[in-house]
Amino acid sequence: MDPQQLIAAVRASRLGVELDDSQVQRLAQSMTWREVANGEVLVAAGASDSHLYAVVSGVLGVVKAPGTPEQTTLHTLGPGDLAGELSFIDGASHYAALQALAPTTVLALEREQFERILHADPDLVYCVMRAIVRTVHEVQRRLSIQAVELSNYIFKQHGRY
Repeated sequence: MDPQQLIAAVRASRLGVELDDSQVQRLAQSMTWREVANGEVLVAAGASDSHLYAVVSGVLGVVKAPGTPEQTTLHTLGPGDLAGELSFIDGASHYAALQALAPTTVLALEREQFERILHADPDLVYCVMRAIVRTVHEVQRRLSIQAVELSNYIFKQHGRY
């Protein structure tokens, strides 16, 4: 992987929003490039994973029961989006699988690598954590809007589905 491609990918992700050039370079050095084939599961449901993923290209799906007739895609993530942020922070298991819905490239940041940066560049760590919080906040906002829409639909149907 060309280091300049890695730096450009970090800059284009949500992680790079508040970082200066030297911070982007330091973060890129701590990340790994990963190609995920169409249909490949990056992280299985129920698994605990210590990686934060940034989608570089392709489509990463948040999928329940991948590869079964009950497969349901809950959400899709595209270039620049983050995935696995909660498991990255607290080690919680994934509710759903992360599955490539097309040939996909991701950058992976392992928690231990990230923690090594903490004392060397606390400002970089703070900016990455802000990016994670913004992502989680966006997910929460989307879920709240969907809950209101569902409630309104049920109310308008007088409880009939």
